[in-house]
Amino acid sequence: MDTMEKLKLLREARAKAAQGGGEEKRKSQRSDGLTARERVLALLDEGSFVELGALISARESCTPADGVITGYGTVDGRLVYVYSQDAAVMGGAIGEMNAAKVCGVYEMAAKMGAPIVGILDSCGARIGEGVAAQAAAGKIFAAAASVSGVVPSVSLVLGNCAGSGALAAEMSDFVIINGKTGRLFVNGPTVIESSTGKKAAVDGKGCFTVSGSAHFAADSDELCLETARLLLSYLPANNLSDPAVLDCADDLNRTSPALESVDGEYDVRTVIAEVVDDGALLEVQSAYAKSAVAGFARINGSAVGVAANQPGSDGLTGQALEKLARFVRFCDCFNIPVITFTNADGFAVSAAEEEWGLARKGAKLLYAFAEATVPKVNVIVGKACGSAYAVMNSKQLGADVVYAWPQAEIAPLPSNTGVQLLYEDKLHQGASREELEKIYKETDASPLMAAAMGLVDDVIEPAETRPRIAAALEMLASKRACGPSRKHDNMPM
Repeated sequence: MDTMEKLKLLREARAKAAQGGGEEKRKSQRSDGLTARERVLALLDEGSFVELGALISARESCTPADGVITGYGTVDGRLVYVYSQDAAVMGGAIGEMNAAKVCGVYEMAAKMGAPIVGILDSCGARIGEGVAAQAAAGKIFAAAASVSGVVPSVSLVLGNCAGSGALAAEMSDFVIINGKTGRLFVNGPTVIESSTGKKAAVDGKGCFTVSGSAHFAADSDELCLETARLLLSYLPANNLSDPAVLDCADDLNRTSPALESVDGEYDVRTVIAEVVDDGALLEVQSAYAKSAVAGFARINGSAVGVAANQPGSDGLTGQALEKLARFVRFCDCFNIPVITFTNADGFAVSAAEEEWGLARKGAKLLYAFAEATVPKVNVIVGKACGSAYAVMNSKQLGADVVYAWPQAEIAPLPSNTGVQLLYEDKLHQGASREELEKIYKETDASPLMAAAMGLVDDVIEPAETRPRIAAALEMLASKRACGPSRKHDNMPM
């Protein structure tokens, strides 16, 4: 066989691999969205994809690319590794060689210090391979754990993602789901109903976003992939890099008179929008734990993580505490400064919350802020009461710079409770509660008193919040901090 004949065989093998499960199955898949290969090409910059392991197949049968497309390319010119499960080949089921390809991508991403994106669409483990399939899933778990905190990882659930696949998805930093076609569950509806006699909602965008299992949701493959590209633009390549700095047309010294009227109940997103570049916030888990808001933004072109309390809620819930703790830890892993907007007058008052471990979940957020070594700036825009304030990036937990607005209340107790305890005699004597609360706010809870004691660094005019934060971040850009030597911490779980 001469060289030309060998080249012909190679080209035929590549073409067969590129066809996946065949045109008929590809058309069936396309009716629900893009094919596995089209998803990769839509994610990456045009012409940048380089496929790895295209000729790999299962040991005992011919499975084109063994049901998963792997390789690398660029997103906005930056290196990204990717794998995309092909539901047109054995339902995208995970087997020995399939897992070897995925683990190889994880290994290369860690070596090269580049993010990894997994596009998930699989019916689960390849049962026909027996314990080999079971071992394959275990190897993917180990690979996902090995890159955690080393390179960012993103999972897109664009089809079925059941059993071990669901666990692998949740081991990534962020999950993006197609609200129409994505299915993310450990036990499917049939298993749940047969075991418990009850039907369970394990599909639909609302189910995954309200439960917190998905960080972002969209109604098409294209929008999910667009979200992934946007998310990656805020993230550094790895834990030794800083996020990319973009050109900023928004005036660094811009003041915001609109913030002067912020008081009482408001949507904290409006405050964030007045402070960050171009008012843009990429909110994370927006439908989950709504008493807290978390997301990515930019200040002077540099990425920052924003964590905030939502006024008018029922206090800090366990879900809100966990949501913020996970987000703060991610930012700390990847050198993204954290800005907090604090308005916390207490924890959620609920027997159920206590039964679900409110104290333990509060300890998670305390721990996350205490161990974080990235620049941390806190702006107290409203109430900062007791231990609820302590968990929100307080100076005692290591916040580098703490500002307070003039209307802030900083005290061990909210005004209504504080007055009841401090001025009980006067209340019995007929003194006006309203007047006593006013006195309490102007004395015991005054931000000026907190500043006099060094508990806040400055009381600032709300309109000046953006330039003051920008100046603090510029000062903190060279921050160096490290904790004691240890194998790893034991964060409250």
